[in-house]
Amino acid sequence: MQQAARLDVSRHAARLFVERGVAGASGDDIAAAAGLSKRTVWRYFRNKESCVEPLFDATSLRFIALLRDWPRTVSIEAWLQACLGAERRSAQELADDVLAVRLLALLPDEPDLRCAWLMSVQRAEEALAAVVAERLERSSKDAEVRLCAATVMAAIRVVDETISIAAVRHRQAFTIQDVIERLARAIRAASTLPICDPVTT
Repeated sequence: MQQAARLDVSRHAARLFVERGVAGASGDDIAAAAGLSKRTVWRYFRNKESCVEPLFDATSLRFIALLRDWPRTVSIEAWLQACLGAERRSAQELADDVLAVRLLALLPDEPDLRCAWLMSVQRAEEALAAVVAERLERSSKDAEVRLCAATVMAAIRVVDETISIAAVRHRQAFTIQDVIERLARAIRAASTLPICDPVTT
């Protein structure tokens, strides 16, 4: 199954989970909503919760892609301000982001959904290791680089979950500036290597 087709299944599954709860949406429902046979869905996804991983991947890896373009002469605060403050997302990207936020708000009550989220976070962490390695001109297999990527990704995960739960469950409003400042503080606090300030190696 092509990546776009997997993402399409993921969007259908996410909408069903948000509308009905995870227990209220079966694999059959997901297959029917996506216009596929059950056999096809189960060939490419290990369980119904894993159907939303491509959506999580799309949103997480889009953020890592922004960090991949982070100039070596710019601090994390300045870069997040520059790229997120002026980010132009497509209608589909905005819809994906909203779905992901609503799924993250379900995590406290849905441990199997959390497993799917953590699988996606692991893939984002691997991509982030390449960003850290490039910034410091080190190998992405270096243990210190991997540790830095792991701690920074954990910080990003906590910010994502905290904001999503507060926004959906408690109707708390966040501006893009709030998000930028929280992400920048978390990334700086979690970095175990000097990546947040301009680097001159």
